[in-house]
Amino acid sequence: MRRSVAWQDFDFVLLALVATTTALGVAIIRSAVAGNQVLSGLPARQLIFAGVGFVTLILIALVDYHYWIFLGRYLYFLTIGLLLFLNIVGEARFGSARWIDTGFFLIQPSEFAKIVIIVTTADFLSRHKEQLRQLRWVILSFLYTMGLVIWVLVQPDLSTSITLLVIWFAQVWAAGLEVKHLGLFTVLGLGAAVAGFPLLADYQKARVINFLFPDPNARHGAIYNVLQALTAIGSGGLTGKGYGHGTQVQLRFLKVRHTDFIFAAIGEEFGFVGATLVLVLLALIILRCLHVARTAHDAFGALIAYGVAAMLFFHTLVNVAMNLNMLPVTGLPLPFISYGGSTLISTLIGIGLVESVAVHRNPLQF
Repeated sequence: MRRSVAWQDFDFVLLALVATTTALGVAIIRSAVAGNQVLSGLPARQLIFAGVGFVTLILIALVDYHYWIFLGRYLYFLTIGLLLFLNIVGEARFGSARWIDTGFFLIQPSEFAKIVIIVTTADFLSRHKEQLRQLRWVILSFLYTMGLVIWVLVQPDLSTSITLLVIWFAQVWAAGLEVKHLGLFTVLGLGAAVAGFPLLADYQKARVINFLFPDPNARHGAIYNVLQALTAIGSGGLTGKGYGHGTQVQLRFLKVRHTDFIFAAIGEEFGFVGATLVLVLLALIILRCLHVARTAHDAFGALIAYGVAAMLFFHTLVNVAMNLNMLPVTGLPLPFISYGGSTLISTLIGIGLVESVAVHRNPLQF
């Protein structure tokens, strides 16, 4: 019989870092939407999402992560079904049908697809770890991932599709991808990016073109938002203008300041010091996930933790780079900070999985 849950192995440092970052996110959202009657309820909603997410986190940590070997296979096909369902009843916003409207809140299945990919890819790679030197097994894992990616692309949602592929690549690399295969996939990836550009939606092409050939006189669109974000970050200086006193934020020059461009709001109100603190918190969370991966007692658990770390790292990198005009504008949120129920809950589910790997040191025998 297995021993009871070993709470001494629970990563309370990770939990504290996540709770602190989430609380900071709610506070920043409150400042970002201040004075806007339409958005005034978002901080309270984010608190509710956080409450649901943390309860889910604890429950998942209690359950041995090996149960997800079975659950993941069913969730894989359930997620595909939900993504297909979006094509019929999905709520279209910003040129993409990504949300299912329940009447009370919106659900974004593609956010939960990241967790499903993490679990199912970890399962596949751990079962075939010794065979990954053979290219065909790497390709099989790639095709398995594409089974979800293709339906996310149909929405269209390019940024989430790329995130799913990044998670897959990070896990395959952690599982022991051959260097020669790394070069092959790099070349294929670059070729796919070039060949696929004409197939992008018009608004996606515009974002890339605006990034490569910006119009400094633009009064709307992605480049305008980026210019306002740069102004906000630059005006924050070393210590910022103070909580609730950012002119770009409070006068609403900075658009979608509670989601995509929330890092710019942080930079304006808290300055370089505040922005650095947020990045340090996120870096510490990622490092704790990597620590759990390195100390996991089996490949399945390690690959789950590596997958969650890759997801958090990629989201942070792309969101911050977008705010600094170093990458084209995307819809990837800043983990634990940006507003969004599906994003926050799915990310906390990922942390719950990492905690489960930390807690359940003795695997179940299946």
